[in-house]
Amino acid sequence: MTEKEILDYVKNHPSGKVKIALTDMDGVLRGKYMSADKFLSVAHSSVGFCDVVFGWDSSDLAYDNVAFTGWHSGYPDMPARIDLKTFRKIPWENDVPFFLCELIGEPSYICPRNLLKGVLGKAEALGYSPYFSQEFEWFNFQETPQSLHAKKFKDLTHLSPGMFGYSILRTTLGNDFFTALFDQLQKFDIPIEGLHTETGPGVYEAAITYSDVLTAADRAVLFKTGVKEISYKQGIMATFMAKWNESLPGCSGHVHQSLWDKKSKNNLFYAEKDKNKMSDLLKSYIAGQLYCLPFILPLYAPTVNSYKRLVEGAWAPTTPTWAVDNRTVALRALPLGSKSARVETRVVGSDSNPYLAMSACLASGLFGIKNKLKLQAPTVGSGYRDTSHGVFPANLWTATQAMKQSHIAKELFGEKFTEHFIKTREWEWRQFSKVVTDWELKRYFEII
Repeated sequence: MTEKEILDYVKNHPSGKVKIALTDMDGVLRGKYMSADKFLSVAHSSVGFCDVVFGWDSSDLAYDNVAFTGWHSGYPDMPARIDLKTFRKIPWENDVPFFLCELIGEPSYICPRNLLKGVLGKAEALGYSPYFSQEFEWFNFQETPQSLHAKKFKDLTHLSPGMFGYSILRTTLGNDFFTALFDQLQKFDIPIEGLHTETGPGVYEAAITYSDVLTAADRAVLFKTGVKEISYKQGIMATFMAKWNESLPGCSGHVHQSLWDKKSKNNLFYAEKDKNKMSDLLKSYIAGQLYCLPFILPLYAPTVNSYKRLVEGAWAPTTPTWAVDNRTVALRALPLGSKSARVETRVVGSDSNPYLAMSACLASGLFGIKNKLKLQAPTVGSGYRDTSHGVFPANLWTATQAMKQSHIAKELFGEKFTEHFIKTREWEWRQFSKVVTDWELKRYFEII
């Protein structure tokens, strides 16, 4: 649709309202409804968002350790631009118009979408067109927000029982939900390439169709929220926690990526004459990701829970390794052809902020190209056994301190953004560290 057609749609929609949103540091969509008249009056200027959106955590607890905003600043409004190109109709809300926003002016450095746009600009300046996609695994439960809290997040009813990956039967059992996901996400401009059950009770996996990197990140962010909203309509609760239960598999958010030429005609990762069909550009791109990975891991694994997924034998990597078509390493090279050659970054969890995860992938890959890094030998066999290049930090605190003490993140993402992000992860660890858990009660209450 042209810009005029979009604005006419807003003007003529019978609801008389528009929904707009942007993502916070945790990748949570924060937004509001606006009257159509108000929207049309600011569509080419800016709209105000309280800057607490970037001054609190996912539970709306205000940070006490960040400089960007706080009680010291009074939480003023920050200006945001509505990106008309992100126009969508929400099919589960009578096709109400929806738009994504991004910050402008001085606060813009804190905006995850702007971070990705900045990295994209660097790629385009080098003559590259990045194409990305993300796939997600998540658990589904026959619960509501009310029942979830009433049960205190225990003894939940899975959408279906048993470990049944790639099941034809289970997709028939929950076909109304399965069909609603596929069809309504498609109508919401989130085309799904594949959707199937994954190993675990009530687990689904979806692969989003690839696109330019900014569109891919927009789709990934909206996918997570879209799935949750569609689930609500069906009396189902969806969670994208990286590891919701210690006895069950974790949930990944693998990012697939390739670089094409300026006109998007040639995949620059493919080389017909190479032994593995991998171009030198791809090799340096992978080398850059491997080099940077230990210093930017919190962008891929941003929560305390993330690191409970990154354990041996759980279909998630534990070492900075790579190989061709090997699912035990951090980076899985897939040089399958001139159209499909790509690399899959498998360390990314489903709990990640897609803007930040894709920024990390692209920026670190470009770092490898810029510095002409040489690729280490591929892992043969299990990536869990190959510790020759170290292992990942065991928890969010250790990973965040590695990020804090390195120059890499600041070089890739700028000092202001990096410092704010690190403070938010340190805050997250503090919130976890002061809680008395069920595990502690069961282990220590009587016997100690």
